[in-house]
Amino acid sequence: MQGQLSEIDIRSILQLIELGQRTGELFVEAYPSHWLPQDSRATRALISRSWFVFFLNGHIVYAGETEGNLARLRDYLRRYKVEDSLESVALPSIAAFNAPEYGYLWALLENHILTPAQGRTIIQSMVHETLFDLLSLHQGSFIFEIGTPLSPQLMTLEIAPLVAKIIKQVQAWKQLHPHLQSPDQCPIVAHSDSLQAALPEATFSTLDRYADGKTSLRQIARYLNRDVFTVARAIYPYVQKGWLHLAQPPTEESGGSKNRVRDLGLWQTAKTPRVVCIEDSATVRKTVEYILNQHGYEVTAIDNPLKALSLVFQLKPDLILCDIAMPELDGYEICAMLRKSTAFRQTSIIMLTGKDGFIDRVKARMVGATDYLTKPFGESELLMLLEKYVGQGQPNPPQPDTLLADALQDGLEINLT
Repeated sequence: MQGQLSEIDIRSILQLIELGQRTGELFVEAYPSHWLPQDSRATRALISRSWFVFFLNGHIVYAGETEGNLARLRDYLRRYKVEDSLESVALPSIAAFNAPEYGYLWALLENHILTPAQGRTIIQSMVHETLFDLLSLHQGSFIFEIGTPLSPQLMTLEIAPLVAKIIKQVQAWKQLHPHLQSPDQCPIVAHSDSLQAALPEATFSTLDRYADGKTSLRQIARYLNRDVFTVARAIYPYVQKGWLHLAQPPTEESGGSKNRVRDLGLWQTAKTPRVVCIEDSATVRKTVEYILNQHGYEVTAIDNPLKALSLVFQLKPDLILCDIAMPELDGYEICAMLRKSTAFRQTSIIMLTGKDGFIDRVKARMVGATDYLTKPFGESELLMLLEKYVGQGQPNPPQPDTLLADALQDGLEINLT
């Protein structure tokens, strides 16, 4: 089952999954309502967001964004003052393939850092938060794939009562416009004296601690074990009075490129294509790293195929270079496993091998490989494939001394005064 959200809404999709008692995963990708058909895939990648929802017999097991980082889990762990424990646990094999966040949560349970009751509370909050975002969507696409369940399960949640509750919150959220527009807005205290006089001391102290212009409404909700609408509704009267202001979330430079592009009315960071190279030969890894770094790509080389499977979900590369002949897992197995995840349905996977036989090429295509590159390969061959599938790299801006050297080499006269 797949389609566009302009044709069927998320609520109806969830109802169909529940009525059919389906087991599998729902992948949803959203983009702005002013999306234009002629906009490129690269542009779409810059501004879209995507989510996973996992089901077992028509019940929800877990839900979250496909980002793959642990920031959300860390926020939830802060409730129990164990957020630093993430540094000391290893990602287990269970549930780590499609959902690293879920895998780390299980690791914390297995290490008795969290109790089962705390784990269930966190999963409920994660699912509620994700469905609040999904049920607010009007533009985007979705794919539901029947498959094996995310395992093991700590709990399952009935869809109908959960959706009914969140739909009411989404509708009520609209009444907070235009003062509150997004759960990612960050409150900041504008009139401390007025707030302190109006609020109980403990409430003011909590609000003053979190309303720093950097902590979002969503994060505050996580810290306080509340849903984001409850938090937003609580601060709304003080936003109306002007005692609290709402700032946009701080942006971070990413991918080594600091160029800003204006696209579809939104400011975004120019994206450097991210490449993962899975290769057990040190020589090939170093060569690929050198070539791609020189041409403005962000590259991560990994020698262990088992380690690579967990890292690619955190790195979310635009393209994967994968050797075929490797110990433990060969490239065909890795490619087939990645293609089972909706997160890597569209990711370009290029197989690297010393073989040049017809059967090897057919097998690569059968497991879902995008293309095939025979070793030894030259710099131009590698770059040609990357430009074909992910575009050119982002060149590093020349440093002042480089500009000076280039100018002198060209015989230009420079006035340094």
